[in-house]
Amino acid sequence: MRVISPAQLVRELSGLPRPEPRVVASGNFATPQHLLTAAESSLERYRLFMLNAHDPLPERDEVIFETPFVGPGMRRAGTRLDYLPMRLSVVPQLFLRSRPPDVVFLHTSPVESGKVSLGIEVNVLPAAIEHARAIGALVVAQVNRHMPYTFGDGEIDIDLIDFAIEAEQPLVSPGASHRGDVGAGIAERVAALVSDGATLQTGIGAIPDATLAALRQRQGLAVWSEMISDGILQLERHGATDPARPLVASFLFGSPDLYRWVDHNPRLRMLRTETTNDPGMIARQPLMMSINTALQVDLFAQANANRVRGRIYSGFGGQTDFIVGAMHARNGNAVIALPSWHAKTDTSTIVDLLDGPATSFQHSALITEHGCAHIFGRSQRAQARLIIENIAHPDARGPLREAAVSFGLA
Repeated sequence: MRVISPAQLVRELSGLPRPEPRVVASGNFATPQHLLTAAESSLERYRLFMLNAHDPLPERDEVIFETPFVGPGMRRAGTRLDYLPMRLSVVPQLFLRSRPPDVVFLHTSPVESGKVSLGIEVNVLPAAIEHARAIGALVVAQVNRHMPYTFGDGEIDIDLIDFAIEAEQPLVSPGASHRGDVGAGIAERVAALVSDGATLQTGIGAIPDATLAALRQRQGLAVWSEMISDGILQLERHGATDPARPLVASFLFGSPDLYRWVDHNPRLRMLRTETTNDPGMIARQPLMMSINTALQVDLFAQANANRVRGRIYSGFGGQTDFIVGAMHARNGNAVIALPSWHAKTDTSTIVDLLDGPATSFQHSALITEHGCAHIFGRSQRAQARLIIENIAHPDARGPLREAAVSFGLA
């Protein structure tokens, strides 16, 4: 790894061989902004591959966004967005099969004992680095003293990195989630299904966060999740987790307190996506409990978690990976939890039939503030009845019953 100046990096990037090179960069809340600035100064056209990317991002027509998980920074990109529908566990295969990187941008900790750490964002980056090394593509690091050093697959030997710039960038924290009475009620129903000794996976959002808060009195909990946030830190501090088992994740984001806690913390193991999201590995976890949310659920128990008014909003992410893994685990459960009514649009989130592609299905239970529908092993008709009577908003039940009759579900 050779430390260079930003101006030298601009010159190096100007020499990339292809007219439209692919830049793979750390995503979520680990965007290496100084490296993206260098790309903007040196590349007329390029393709930017990131997961759950946040602002600021380039907004000119010559930059094409590629992603299997659309973040807020890419949602307004229109035709500049090249959405790749796939489960997170198979995303690393893209670099080998069809979308090789020309340069990989990393956001890392300072060097320690010949290594840097990817810190809060491991995810698909180890696979991108490996393939870049195999084909002679560049690997560039933004070394930032604010990035915590986390242990696991994100520890990268500096010999694997071509160039680095040293640039400070405070880590961003997401806005606080607003749980409200409805979210708290849903969380209590989900928590009732979680026993002592369970292994947890929680998705992104107010309801998973509220569920973690409702689990602080449990004992012996473990974590095997693609992402973790402050809720896991609170479980740890309340003594709800098993000290004999490491907390496993692939990326994380949260408060500055969380970032301080994960720094050099031997309790946390940050592993690559191919491991955390492998359904076979997930299925081996004791009492695996997958807790996710959705935008809509229909009478066939299909969940939409990635489209709003027919347009892509996020992506499959790891939801399907963890649902499959949890349902194959011994005494495992996969729960979708959501409010029964969408306040902004004044519409039911329980619909007769999804009008777009499903994100996932075949869960063990669906939960709203009105109740729980235990649907695993039930017939289609029984599933539809439980969804209508147990979790739908009362104002939506009449039309849903009529739809069930028309579908032959009643």
